Amino acid sequence: MTDLTVQAPDAPRTPEDPGAPGAAAPSGDTGVHGSGWPARLRHELRAIHALVHRDLLRLAGQRTHTALMLLHPMLYLLVLGGGLAALIPRASLGVGYQTYLFPGMLMMTVQTPAIMVGIRLITDRQSGYLRELLMAPVSRATLLLGHCAGGTMTATAQGAVLLSLAGTVGLPYDPLLLVLLLGGMILASFTITALALALAVSLRRAETFHTLLGLIMMPLLFLSGGFFPLHALPGWAHTLAAANPLAYAVDLLRRCVTHRVPDQQAAASIEWAGRQPSLPLEAGLLLATGVIALLWAARRFSRPE
Repeated sequence: MTDLTVQAPDAPRTPEDPGAPGAAAPSGDTGVHGSGWPARLRHELRAIHALVHRDLLRLAGQRTHTALMLLHPMLYLLVLGGGLAALIPRASLGVGYQTYLFPGMLMMTVQTPAIMVGIRLITDRQSGYLRELLMAPVSRATLLLGHCAGGTMTATAQGAVLLSLAGTVGLPYDPLLLVLLLGGMILASFTITALALALAVSLRRAETFHTLLGLIMMPLLFLSGGFFPLHALPGWAHTLAAANPLAYAVDLLRRCVTHRVPDQQAAASIEWAGRQPSLPLEAGLLLATGVIALLWAARRFSRPE
């Protein structure tokens, strides 16, 4: 276990501290197996592990904050979904409204903690903690990858809590279905985290980040098909939805459900010229979006402060 178990984020570390990300290996770890690229790789992996461990410790230590973030999608699913289920006929959606809403609420659950990674990057820069991290003998791209990995894991962990409510919306606790949904959430969490980091590396104030999120995230969420079918929107909205990564994430989760539960045939969310893209293509587009965003953020982050 790393020393970060007792280290607050605002307490700086130096490269000499063996618990700091990327700290030099002990003097005894030399020789053929302790020099060159193997040693360098160990430093990089240890830095990623330390940053992921820090995020997991924060998740475990902020239980009230985590519960409040989970409360919002739960209320949408159980209260709003339960109320509208009596008003929206099943025939119009192909499934009950709560079942239709479930993938969108999984998306909402992983969205918030994934975005918080970008906010933490900005606050770490303002507090000086990021400057201490940059002193570590690892590449800046590795530090950014550690932030992304930590955000992906914490977002997926919170999404897994809501996933446990699948039975309340009429979905079976089928192991393969749960694995497919969990895999979809990991992919969606990675993409959103990478996009949040790509935005955060370009900003210096958390207030600006919050303002931009207010302008961007809610329209993206409503154009994701998580709350209502996209075919009910005007034509121009279909074009925006086709460029919305959240729409592909919601559609991916919903199609995982229909793949394992044949009687739950919800309407398609994304269509290209009247045809629905294949499931592997949607997953590939999500992955490519996250990778491109992370590579761009790493290139921007590698510039001197």
